[in-house]
Amino acid sequence: MQLQQLAYFVAVADTRHFTQAAETLGVAQPSLSKQIRALETELGAALFSRARGNITLTPAGEALLPLAKRILADADTARLEVQELAGLRRGRVRLGATPSLCAGLLADVLRRFHDAYPGIGLVVEEGGSHDLVRDLSRGLLDLALVILPLAGDAPLATTAILRERLVVASPAGGTGQARPPRRPYVRIEDLRNRPLVMFRSGYDLREATINACRQAGFEPRFAVEGGEMDAVLRFVEAGLGIAVVPSMVLAGRPRLRGTPLAVDDTAGRSRDHPPGPSGLLRTVALAHRKDVAPTHAARAFQATLEAFLVEATRTGGLPAGVESLVRP
Repeated sequence: MQLQQLAYFVAVADTRHFTQAAETLGVAQPSLSKQIRALETELGAALFSRARGNITLTPAGEALLPLAKRILADADTARLEVQELAGLRRGRVRLGATPSLCAGLLADVLRRFHDAYPGIGLVVEEGGSHDLVRDLSRGLLDLALVILPLAGDAPLATTAILRERLVVASPAGGTGQARPPRRPYVRIEDLRNRPLVMFRSGYDLREATINACRQAGFEPRFAVEGGEMDAVLRFVEAGLGIAVVPSMVLAGRPRLRGTPLAVDDTAGRSRDHPPGPSGLLRTVALAHRKDVAPTHAARAFQATLEAFLVEATRTGGLPAGVESLVRP
């Protein structure tokens, strides 16, 4: 089995067309077909069904595809790492991040890293935590900023870096259904019968909100669903409904207000800690695969991120509702 054969296989799997795959790779179509046949002979199973001119993956092909993509990604990472060790001032960091971080403090961290390492390429993938964990496990990312706890049993190492407050976003001065209760916080129960603007599948906030509502004994009602972070916030601004979001995404959006989302804490009953509402928080961690050591560029990015959080904590530069977990 050769890397070239796997690359040919992935190209055909992505295009579902041998001629288009050959053109994309810049090789002759007969040569590509020959290598695919050699790979199938090596594995002892057909990878594509060619019935009636339609190219589809066989069960063996479906099983091989994610593994082939991961092998090719690891080989590319190894190539870049050796180039770094050979003294070339270049490399790459493929970083995944949740939309709240992309819309918040990540830009400042990326700018600091780029200034310090101008030869290192930056590739940023924005997505929900579940999607990022999947891509990281497949070798498509070097690092990812994800929400703890991780879903499933992905073999990832994590370092908690910050904690952010969840709020209910509503139009500033909104009326009717979009207006939250007149208190300094909102309970999950207050979302009953209120129209919600909901993220697409794959966002941890979607699952967290739905599960919290069900635990409170009701099914949430959606006004709109399926959006990314920017779309969700814009829909809330337009008065379509309210949404549960991290507080940091409301910075620079004067048309929105955020009311802390809280749960009743009935555990504390001492004089110093009376029972009452406590804010809902979530923890963000930097993750990488356990079976592959981070590249020099990835380690440099982690050091830059942690130094930024330490400095921002000292100078008061973190967004409202965000607490760094990185200690000096």
